[in-house]
Order: sequence, then C-alpha cells, then structure tokens
Amino acid sequence: MDLIQSVLMGIVQGLSEFLPISSSAHLVFTSNFYKVFKGIEIVQESNQEVFLDIMLHLGTLIAVLIFFRKEIMEILKALYSGLKNKDYSSKDFKTGVYIILGTVITVLIAFPLNEVAELLVFKPAVVGVLLIFTGCLLLFSEWYGKRVKDKKDISITSSILIAVAQGLAALPGFSRSGLTIATGLLSGHDRTVAARYSFLLSIPIILGASMVYPLIKLDFAEVVTYNWIAIIAGTIVSAIVGYLCIKYFLKFVGRFSLGIFGYYCLIMGIVTAVFFGFFV
Repeated sequence: MDLIQSVLMGIVQGLSEFLPISSSAHLVFTSNFYKVFKGIEIVQESNQEVFLDIMLHLGTLIAVLIFFRKEIMEILKALYSGLKNKDYSSKDFKTGVYIILGTVITVLIAFPLNEVAELLVFKPAVVGVLLIFTGCLLLFSEWYGKRVKDKKDISITSSILIAVAQGLAALPGFSRSGLTIATGLLSGHDRTVAARYSFLLSIPIILGASMVYPLIKLDFAEVVTYNWIAIIAGTIVSAIVGYLCIKYFLKFVGRFSLGIFGYYCLIMGIVTAVFFGFFV
C-alpha cells in the first residue's frame, strides 16, 4: 500500500460513507481497480489494507461527530435528564432511545453477515450486483415518497425498519446511507429527516467498526510496521471530505431528488459486475 492509494481511498470513503452509493462497495472497487492497474492479484489483500479501511472509517466518524456535535450533546443531555427525572417525553430522549435500539438491532443482523461480507471483498462482481439493488431501491423510494405524507419525527416503527436496513448494509454493495434513507422515505419521512437520522444512527456503528472491532481482530505487534504516513494521510483526507460531504449532501437532499444516486448505483453496479465478471 502506498500514499497515493491511501489518499485515493480516503477521498472515496469520505464521499461514499454518507452519499447513498455504498462506501464498502466503492472501497472494494477502488482497491481492486488500483490492483488491476498496478498488476497486483485481487486475492492479495494484506492486513495493512484491512487496517487502512478501519482508519478511514475512523476519519468519517470524526467528521460526523464534529458536524452533529450540538445534536449529539442535546441527545445525551436528554437521555440523562429523562432517566434522572423519569420524563421520557422529549423528542431528543426518544431519538436517543431509538438510536440505542437501532444499534442493537443493527449488530444482531450485521454480525452474522460479517463472514459473508469479508468474502465479498474478493468478489467485486457480486458487490456490483448488490449495488444495482441499492440503485433500484433508491429510485423506488423516491417514487413512493412523493405519494405519502411527510412525517417530521422518527417513530419507533420506522426506527426499527431503518435499523434492519442498516444491518443488511453490512454487505458491500448495500449502501448503509442508501438503504437507511430509502427506508425512511418508504416509512413516510422526507429526505432531510431520513438523512439526518441516518447519519446519527451511523455513529455507534462506525465507532464499533473503527475502534471496538479492531481490538478483537488486529495483531497490534504487526500494526507498528505499517506505512503510517500513508494511513494518517488517508484518515485525515477521509475526515475532511466526509465533513464537507455531510454539509453539502444535507443541503442537496433538502432540494433535490435522490434519483441521481439511484441511477449512479445502477450504472456503477452494471459496469463493475460486467468488468470483474467477464474481463478479470
């Protein structure tokens, strides 16, 4: 792994973590296209590349924590105050409970899929097919969302459905933000409400993926030998791009359809499935 690959993947992670186009799929695509370009066999994935992926997720975690710092503090205060005073009526308290519940549901669904997800890293053609599904779901949710009344607040029912969608997004090609926002639209919420809740719900999961899970899986004696200049550069790029992506994506969804991302997923999925399925 070199500096160019790390920075390139940092840009891809920062954009695709929050855009509804599947960050895991695009990291798989970027890594494998880069290997094809450099003449490296796709099956060769080092532990250093796995660690880079973890650090890139840490970068986007930093981005979402900074951007939503006020909302996060209000939710934490509401949870503390609600439990202390036994008053569970505030919107922020309910949002906090929904995020906790959603995180538990996500883990219960995503954990059994982890081994399958790791295998798909070496099968970009299959990931392309799953990305096609993401595109179709985005287009359908936009069509359906225009025909139902917008709900301003997330309900417990929609929070559970969104959490299920986030759990399924453990598979590369199933966009986390794409599936969760689409589920929000199908549950009757407008794009901005669905997107903001999707980003807040992502925080515990990204935290687990970038910090808790590595403590179990990684050999830290090996980590010290990695190319840390490249890793740190990629992480910083991921955080900066991720912050800007959140900022402008929320403005975008307030005014425009997600259809453009649906069509992008369809095209990218088809191209990838055909390229890696028949030519590599």
